[in-house]
Amino acid sequence: MAQRDDRNCCANLKKDESCCQVAKQMPVKPQTAKMFPDKIYKSVQAKGVDATGMTCECGVFGAIACGDYPTQLDIAQMICLGLVALQHRGQESAGIVTSQGKLTKNFTVHKGMGMINNLFNDEAIRKLKGNLGIGHTRYSTSAASEVVNCQPFVVHTAHGALAIAHNGELVNCESLRREVLERGVGLSTHSDSELIAQSLCCAPEDVSEHDGPNWPARIRHFMTLAPLSYSLVVMHKDKIYAVRDSYGNRPLCLGKIVPVDAGHANIEDKLAEGWVVSSESCGFLSIGARYVREVEPGEIIELSRNGYRTVDIVERPDYKRMAFCIFEYVYFARSDSMFEGQMVYSARLQCGRQLARESPVDADLVSSVPESGTAAAHGYARESGLPFGEVLCKNRYVGRTFIQPSNRLRQLGVAKKFGALAQNVEGKRITLVDDSIVRGNTIGPIIKLLRDAGATEVHIRIASPPLQYPCYMGINIPTREELIANKLSADQLADHVGADSLAYLSVEGLVRAVQMNKTHVNPIKAGYCTACLTGEYPGGLPEELSW
Repeated sequence: MAQRDDRNCCANLKKDESCCQVAKQMPVKPQTAKMFPDKIYKSVQAKGVDATGMTCECGVFGAIACGDYPTQLDIAQMICLGLVALQHRGQESAGIVTSQGKLTKNFTVHKGMGMINNLFNDEAIRKLKGNLGIGHTRYSTSAASEVVNCQPFVVHTAHGALAIAHNGELVNCESLRREVLERGVGLSTHSDSELIAQSLCCAPEDVSEHDGPNWPARIRHFMTLAPLSYSLVVMHKDKIYAVRDSYGNRPLCLGKIVPVDAGHANIEDKLAEGWVVSSESCGFLSIGARYVREVEPGEIIELSRNGYRTVDIVERPDYKRMAFCIFEYVYFARSDSMFEGQMVYSARLQCGRQLARESPVDADLVSSVPESGTAAAHGYARESGLPFGEVLCKNRYVGRTFIQPSNRLRQLGVAKKFGALAQNVEGKRITLVDDSIVRGNTIGPIIKLLRDAGATEVHIRIASPPLQYPCYMGINIPTREELIANKLSADQLADHVGADSLAYLSVEGLVRAVQMNKTHVNPIKAGYCTACLTGEYPGGLPEELSW
């Protein structure tokens, strides 16, 4: 890919004492992965990524108390519970950073490798005293699974400590990273979050900062340098900034903490006990918070003890549409989360209905691969008029099969993960619904399990289109060679896994299904990233990495 010399591109920046200038964004031409699909992936491997399955990179959470400090709210405990609700978004590492809201020099930090419940015991929570804080749970895509890459990332600037938690992956990180390195600043990690932190330390030349740092202006400047893909929570002293990229690729939402005895009563904003921001709304109820709304694409929200306000909105180019990751609906998000005014469960239900309209089949029973395919299976059953019944029993104490190191162990893992409900299966023609197929390693053993239990026919229905392309925006999807849809057609795959038939939901059908229950559909604002399905990337292909 052509590169240009950006050595002098930072003339419009003032150098902060804590970091160097960051390069302007290199132009990225609209391209598709069909042009050179594997060249970039090999470079991504060099960054230390273990690209062995389809996983979401991470989840972010922030909380701040209202009113006088010190607060009576246990902010650290709230963040911890919020991260537990986001655990499905990342299981490798986690961290929490808190602030008293008075001093700028130091934050209290606790982070490490492992699951949240193992990292944060009572002693750790007690040490994280504060009136505001941010947290992060991580699955690596842009950097290796190491302690040094755990978030939130804390840097000490000329204006005090700054903490950042990031969900997503910078598409043009190479040009930004190269400029930092060429100007003599060493980077201690491969994490995009460190790169973001360094860029936020650079103040735009046209912004006056006589009264201290203008963080909204700095964030805006970073957003003009990096179009995709991120949702951020940024903490400095007594404020938290919630930031979503202009394409709205990664989710982020706002909630308010209400009194415990509020019940279902409507609580005015001025009576809120605090405010929270999260990758998903699924954890709000467990901490006594209520969903308010999504952070809009390009929006910068400032949270303080006085409430929240929108301080800026960075628009994307007029010819570009919103590009919310459609696989948040299909697979990644928890079913009780809210996106675009609708619950994820209802969107998955509609995917099942649409799938039944597109690919009906004569059967006696509709069932699912628990639990990710269950909502779609219910939709399929309702639309087709067939009864729904469980045919698989899941062992909840066996981890996901994609984390095991070889295909043989993955296939053996299925037998440990599921058991067949023989009395529901014997003599039946089964329509089995799942949310997606990545490599195709697990569905074959499941079909064999059902046939061994007495099923006369097994028809596979997938509530999403075939996965054909990698993702460069925060989702860990394997190489094109590993994706089974690039090797076998639906009919060939059915023969390969031993199914009587196999059919996918169409791309058009998926988009139609997720829009069915939206509270509003504005064709100008609406739009989805379907790059892993179509190879059409909203910001073009990322630059090839130099190591």
